[in-house]
Amino acid sequence: MAEYAHPDSLVTTQWVADHWKDPNVHLVEVDVDTSAYAQGHVAGAVGWNWQSQLQQSVQRDVVSKAEMEHLLGSSGIDNNATVVLYGDNNNWFAAWAFWQLKYYGHQNVKLMNGGRAKWMAEGRPTATDVPKPAAKTYRAKEADQKIRAYRDQVLDAVKAKRVNLVDVRSPDEYSGKLLSPANLPQEGAQRGGHIPSAANVPWAQAVNQDSTFKSADELKQLYDGKGIDGKKETIAYCRIGERSAHTWFVLTQLLGHNNVRNYDGSWTEWGSIVGAPIEK
Repeated sequence: MAEYAHPDSLVTTQWVADHWKDPNVHLVEVDVDTSAYAQGHVAGAVGWNWQSQLQQSVQRDVVSKAEMEHLLGSSGIDNNATVVLYGDNNNWFAAWAFWQLKYYGHQNVKLMNGGRAKWMAEGRPTATDVPKPAAKTYRAKEADQKIRAYRDQVLDAVKAKRVNLVDVRSPDEYSGKLLSPANLPQEGAQRGGHIPSAANVPWAQAVNQDSTFKSADELKQLYDGKGIDGKKETIAYCRIGERSAHTWFVLTQLLGHNNVRNYDGSWTEWGSIVGAPIEK
């Protein structure tokens, strides 16, 4: 059985149980359900709100370099810290935070495999108190544009037919039947469908029932079967960029693809661009 390309990007729940008190290990919970953290979390973990702390409040964008520095520093995290992220819903938004930390150059960042669901299923202890770590100084690097795609890059790539596109949304979103996941308001784009030539590999197909990631062999079979084999540049997208960040993690950290971008403008942007090509 093949090993993950970067196994150090994952830690087990047992590893967290053994190391959460280590002074250089910093746990961060990022949930889709922003109320989940207050109901109980891994002791020592701070909570980040994806709506208010991982995106800008006025223009649509991820947080700026200065905002990321403030978020990390105020969480007690400096440049040498080991950051372990986890969350609900198969580490959906935890993976988005992982991608943003890599975007701003943090080296030692990991996901807890299985996330919040696995921790709870194993009956491990939780806490409700909110840690108040001493503030640290954090200096982020300039944004790594090699792991992010913008709409004009995608438009050019589609016209030139030079990239593999992977649409990680549900089949109903991919087909154009829905504009958003079924449990969310149907809004965010003017048109439904998918970017021409995009393969549909729903993000959650990469995980097991216990929320851990599938084996490297299973993942390779899944993505290779849709032509996402790492031989040329890949651009992943979803609706707002968080599910595609999860797929970006799988492709880069677990399968070792070297040229993968997350198009976080995703369908909310593409489905509203005047003149952008769409398939149903």
